[in-house]
Amino acid sequence: MNTSPHDTHFAGHIPELYDRYLVPMLFAPCAGDIARRAAALEPSRVLETAAGTGAVTRALAHALPAHVDIVATDLNQAMLDRAAMTHIGRTVTWQQANALQLPFDDASFDIVVCQFGAMFFPDKTAAFAQALRVLRPGGALLFNVWDRIEENEFADTITAALGRLFPADPPLFMKRTPHGYFDRDAISHDLAAAGFDAKPRFDTITQRSRASSADVVAIAYCQGTPLRNEIEARTGASLEEATSACAEAIAARFGSGPVAGKIQAHVIVVQR
Repeated sequence: MNTSPHDTHFAGHIPELYDRYLVPMLFAPCAGDIARRAAALEPSRVLETAAGTGAVTRALAHALPAHVDIVATDLNQAMLDRAAMTHIGRTVTWQQANALQLPFDDASFDIVVCQFGAMFFPDKTAAFAQALRVLRPGGALLFNVWDRIEENEFADTITAALGRLFPADPPLFMKRTPHGYFDRDAISHDLAAAGFDAKPRFDTITQRSRASSADVVAIAYCQGTPLRNEIEARTGASLEEATSACAEAIAARFGSGPVAGKIQAHVIVVQR
């Protein structure tokens, strides 16, 4: 299932809602994991691609010694603007950049880190090749991707609810893109095609995603991601009606109070 050009469009109200709801619910727990893995590699200069609103950047800032240089990039300036609003307590270089055309010198970083961004790259091999180019000899590309949607309960429930609401043309953003790049063989093939000679190491992690209510989950997914763009492009139900339908589905499966659902991801590291 190929990504759509609209899948990478994080603008308007999306960055604020993404940062307020999705980051604590999905990205902060995984950010701590990937930051610990980065720190264990003892880098002196780190590049983050697809940094979003800075969940991993903040985790890296806490996990890495003060002398380590952190450069955080994203395709969407609006996401970086939101990220820069949160005080980190150390210097971080925020820079708009396309992961497929990194504006950095060859062999200039010890690690390239990317949390849940590879799925959005329209040409994954090109993005991996760019990471390889900017890595120093012995450096590592460290990234994670969501596992299949069936292993991620909130996303699966939201997608099913929207399929019932829009049966003729279901919004499939979550299945197509965030949960569309989970096959280990495909990932290994793309890394090899990009020029990585070493065999990538995979680690599958399972955690719990938590929110204060079903409404928060529905708002996060329906209004704080590019899924919003798909819903608004359809007729038959408004964004608010779609959000309400998804909240009802989450409550029916997980309860009407605080909710928790399984999330699962693959963490990949490959050395130059």
